[in-house]
Amino acid sequence: MPADNALVPTLHNIATRLRIESIRATTEAGSGHPSTCCSAADIVAALFFAEMRFDPGRPQDPDNDRFVLSKGHAAPLLYAAWAEAGAFDRSELLKLRQIGSDLEGHPTPRLPFVDVATGSLGQGICAAVGIALNARRIGSAYRTYVLLGDGESAEGSVWEAADVAQHYELSNLCGITDVNALGQSQATAWGHDMEAFARRWQAFGWNPIVVDGHDINLLLDAFERARHTTDRPTMILAKTIKGKGVSFVEGLNGWHGRPLKKDEAVRAIAELEAQFLAEGGGRDVPPPAIQPPPKTSGREAAGRAEVSPPTFKLGESIATREAYGTALVKLGEVDPRVVVLDADVKNSTFSDKFEKVFSGRFYQNFIAEQVMVGSAMGLASRGAIAFPSTFACFLTRAYDFIRMAAISRLNVKLAGSHAGVSIGEDGPSQMALEDLAMMRAEPNIAVLYPCDAVSTERLVTEAAYYDGPAYIRTSRPKTPVIYGPDERFPIGGCKVLRESTEDVATVIGAGVTVFEALKAYDELKKAGIAIRVIDLYSVQPIDETTLRQAAAATRGQIVTVEDHYAGGGIGEAVAAATTGLATVQILAVREIPRSGKPEELFDRFGISASHIVNAVRKIAG
Repeated sequence: MPADNALVPTLHNIATRLRIESIRATTEAGSGHPSTCCSAADIVAALFFAEMRFDPGRPQDPDNDRFVLSKGHAAPLLYAAWAEAGAFDRSELLKLRQIGSDLEGHPTPRLPFVDVATGSLGQGICAAVGIALNARRIGSAYRTYVLLGDGESAEGSVWEAADVAQHYELSNLCGITDVNALGQSQATAWGHDMEAFARRWQAFGWNPIVVDGHDINLLLDAFERARHTTDRPTMILAKTIKGKGVSFVEGLNGWHGRPLKKDEAVRAIAELEAQFLAEGGGRDVPPPAIQPPPKTSGREAAGRAEVSPPTFKLGESIATREAYGTALVKLGEVDPRVVVLDADVKNSTFSDKFEKVFSGRFYQNFIAEQVMVGSAMGLASRGAIAFPSTFACFLTRAYDFIRMAAISRLNVKLAGSHAGVSIGEDGPSQMALEDLAMMRAEPNIAVLYPCDAVSTERLVTEAAYYDGPAYIRTSRPKTPVIYGPDERFPIGGCKVLRESTEDVATVIGAGVTVFEALKAYDELKKAGIAIRVIDLYSVQPIDETTLRQAAAATRGQIVTVEDHYAGGGIGEAVAAATTGLATVQILAVREIPRSGKPEELFDRFGISASHIVNAVRKIAG
């Protein structure tokens, strides 16, 4: 047994105050999760007021220890802890969940002390992996702590994170699992079988420490042991009681997500107030002084770095996925904040080009897309410019993480290669045909789809310095370079490639279908039919002005062509942008495709040049 720490009575009283504030806030809000706050209160009190080193007045200090609340429904506990630390007045806690307050039902980075939005369970630990990796990147001694729920531990992403963390021997990462044995609707899978938890974390290469989660002295000892573990991450498995401190809630099912009624809250608070220890200073004594972080990292330069122009030659054939790899290297050379993450497809996405030059900023996650994106979120939250890339179809596995990155407004720059039927023989399981719709559904994600190597290289740089998440769709086939090295591609723009005063229709493509549109232009020109051709490289935000001008110039006749399903893709984006001005005919893949040569698939599924020609001929009469 460790010797009693003199701070224990004070920390006990802080934990009691955290329980009281969590109950008050949720009762006032009429919603929330007070019982799960009560189970973790001792953990948070010990962590915030005896273990972590941070400056409450400067929550974004790069050397502050970081805390991620993976069990985001315990947000009132997090807010109460920061109020206790002096970050804001505790009267604000009673505004929990109100529309005018940033103390939302689950934490978001609207609050300066929250790095990533949590609340979708299984994500916080993935972000914590990235935050811990970032400490190494900037040479900081800060430690990362993440609080999980035991029910949350059923999520596969938790174990993806466990695997990657041990692979990188992240000894600066300490997890704490609040094992209160109760989920939302019933007991958790392993209940209070602490050895079952310990065996699992041991098997994943972590340092598991089992403690009584309400014994602050044991918690402090566990944190100290974690700090002195230098070859692997630690998971503290804290056995707790849901609703701890409130006799009529403790350990009982049916209290998850249920605030106490006002009379119940009065009774509960009276019980808790009776638990204050006089030797801990009573109920109103301020918390002990929080230790500031040591200054161990340098200050990173902010702003946009100047990247040299592309060197590709007009007419040469380069796959956009290969140009993506080239662009990453050039960007990495001028900006040390750029990091790249992979899920074991680096030789197909060409992100291995970056690894060969900057191995210390390249993070392999193996075939685990959820932790790849989650870790990118964590890195981005601490100032990195993170580029996670894989086949576009596999990003669907991580879509919930992408959704939370959008909520977090993080600078995660996703890249999906091998999109659409253009990949050919691999078949429909490998053909992302819904990715544009998926990304467009998030209102603040820039959705970019370059057609050649020059536009790819330029758009990688644009994405890097875009304020928020971005998605770059790259393609497998080689395509000719059609843009010169001085061409610019601002996000929210498009390129008019062909136009005349005689145009009967506007044909809009992106990526590989730009070349089908150009082929159609040449064939129609021979027949004396003129069309306007637009490269819609920025699908979101979209260049509404240019599209509406084109619609007006071509009598409201627009044909879109995309290597994507019709729902939510380029056609629907253009239709929305030209509402009231145009009739939009959407050429898109409208059934589950099959294996075949790319040109065969283009023709079979209605997106080849011949289909564009037929559509325009009908318009021209």
